[in-house]
Amino acid sequence: MIRTHYARVLYPALVAVVLLGLWQGLVTGFELPAYLVPSPVLMLQTLVADWQTLGASLLFTMKITLLSFLCAVVLGVLISFVFVQSRRIETALFPYAVLLQVTPIVAVAPLIIIWVKNPTASLVVCATLVALFPIISNTTLGLRSIDPDLQSYFAMNRANRLQTLWRLRIPSALPYFFGGLRISSGLALIGAVVAEFVAGTGGSSTGLAYQILFAGFQLNIPRMFAALLLISLAGVALFAAMAWLSKLALGSWHASELSRD
Repeated sequence: MIRTHYARVLYPALVAVVLLGLWQGLVTGFELPAYLVPSPVLMLQTLVADWQTLGASLLFTMKITLLSFLCAVVLGVLISFVFVQSRRIETALFPYAVLLQVTPIVAVAPLIIIWVKNPTASLVVCATLVALFPIISNTTLGLRSIDPDLQSYFAMNRANRLQTLWRLRIPSALPYFFGGLRISSGLALIGAVVAEFVAGTGGSSTGLAYQILFAGFQLNIPRMFAALLLISLAGVALFAAMAWLSKLALGSWHASELSRD
């Protein structure tokens, strides 16, 4: 078990080292200019030199991401609880949940920014719309995926809807729910970045998307790559956090976490 745990960190780290080495070697060997492709060393140097600005932008982007992710989780779970109460309700309303998923956020973000006067709130709304559907879809599927024999047993013992929901449907839905969290956390980050691209806000409260835009206008490509690196690392950290929560909640009893293969 310990070796498997270390392998999950060691193998990706080795691949990253190899890829970064190839990147550095190609940039150095072909003498590529920094305004086309900066080397990893230059990107890291820029990250350290501009950390005060990029770090503040990272905190702003993460604030939008976490707020929208929390809103998506709360709304998604509540909507799933409503869907599972009746097939008619789910049939009537689920297509509108799908509509949220297939509608490009760049198409509706300008309207949301106009309607919601507060810039931070408008970014949270946009990112929430992007992150909402996986929570609804996975949680609803999990609440529906219960053992028919157990359902008959609860009915035989005259369990009411609340008891069936709390003691049967929710435990059955937890693996699906945590799967939705892994997807939704990354989508919340994507939604926050895309929303800020559309908003194009400046000033003291700016996220990494604005730093990418501003660096692009200045042709400061190393700074652009440094901001992209922070976004990627933030996404990896969010996924790792959701995986840890899943392990914490399911590790002692569910087959998906008990398996050693």
